[in-house]
Amino acid sequence: MQSILASFDLPLLIASLIKIVFLVFLVILPMVAYSVYAERRVSAIIQDRVGPNRTGIPLTLLGFKKDIQIFGIGGLLQPMADGLKFILKEDFTPRSVNTFYYWLAPCLTMVPALMTAAVMPFGSELDLSWAGLGAPFKMVIADLNVGPLYMFAISSLGVYGIVLAGWASNSKYPFLGGVRASAQMISYEISLGLSIIPAIMIFGELNLGKMSAYQDANGWLLLPFWGEGLSLSRWVLLIPIVISFVVFSISLFAETNRTPFDLPECETELVAGYHTEYSSMKFALFFLGEYAAMIIGSGLAVTLFFGGWSIPFGPLLSEWTGLQFHYEAGNTPFYTGLLHIGTFFAKIVGCIIFFVWVRWTLPRFRFDQLMKLGWLVFFEVALLNVFLTALLLWLVPLK
Repeated sequence: MQSILASFDLPLLIASLIKIVFLVFLVILPMVAYSVYAERRVSAIIQDRVGPNRTGIPLTLLGFKKDIQIFGIGGLLQPMADGLKFILKEDFTPRSVNTFYYWLAPCLTMVPALMTAAVMPFGSELDLSWAGLGAPFKMVIADLNVGPLYMFAISSLGVYGIVLAGWASNSKYPFLGGVRASAQMISYEISLGLSIIPAIMIFGELNLGKMSAYQDANGWLLLPFWGEGLSLSRWVLLIPIVISFVVFSISLFAETNRTPFDLPECETELVAGYHTEYSSMKFALFFLGEYAAMIIGSGLAVTLFFGGWSIPFGPLLSEWTGLQFHYEAGNTPFYTGLLHIGTFFAKIVGCIIFFVWVRWTLPRFRFDQLMKLGWLVFFEVALLNVFLTALLLWLVPLK
């Protein structure tokens, strides 16, 4: 037993636990809650409404006669009120459902979205030697060399939760929503997977952390404005990269069931789709899973196309200011590591705002239009784009 314990790298174990707690419980879950708040506020602005702006401290729950209203913070406590509402609501299970799978489905929707966060590099490295934890630690929970493959493999399990919810509810509207979800996700997983192959061909590897480090030194994939990104070959390769980004972005809307591709839960046809028969925290888990998948998908888009955690013009800023804004393996200051973490999540926030803006701007597609777009347009375009990238790399090879 002592030999087994001695084989563990205690500083590495402590750092991994810190990263798990920080990423999942202190970043992703609060970001999910406030993504809902941001959606409600942005939609209110788009539709010229007020939105949630008055939620105060609910002291009446503690026996006081009046709540404390907070007018100056714009309703920032609304997510807490929503969470408390879901916890206190009656957890009603219809008599006709298949109870085991009915309870299992919300968990299968939420868990895969959080598991995919394990390979997402949310920063470069953090020097914790001042805390007695040894060498700098990479800001990724599991630094796998097959990061995108792991993310696609695990995230695809989320559809099982939706299909199970539709089938186990034993009701026609949830069943139709589950069938739609399975057809939609299978269709767009193909174009989503094919769309990132040109990026992988340019990077020459599948390690997401190394992709971010490459873009930090040589310019973002979509904005190659410094380092080797200024070469002719990188600018020629912008053609397939832009195509990849467009296909990836639109396919991501379909994979996360976001408008205009929210056919599995469209209210005008299916009441609420696959979660019609759900209430209380089981109902909330579906929303948490959807927004968590949206955040992780945004993180993958940021890592592949927008430099991940890299600061815009980092090497140039380092030359101009004398401070270090770029990444150097084993020699990245503590403040630079914190800036990289903040930069990564700031980019994700920008992607979330884009998701919200699209939802409240575009009308919903018909289901036949959705399937035609996936199979007759995106699949062919993404496949031809792979051949175009290979041809351009052969004609104008990277240095």
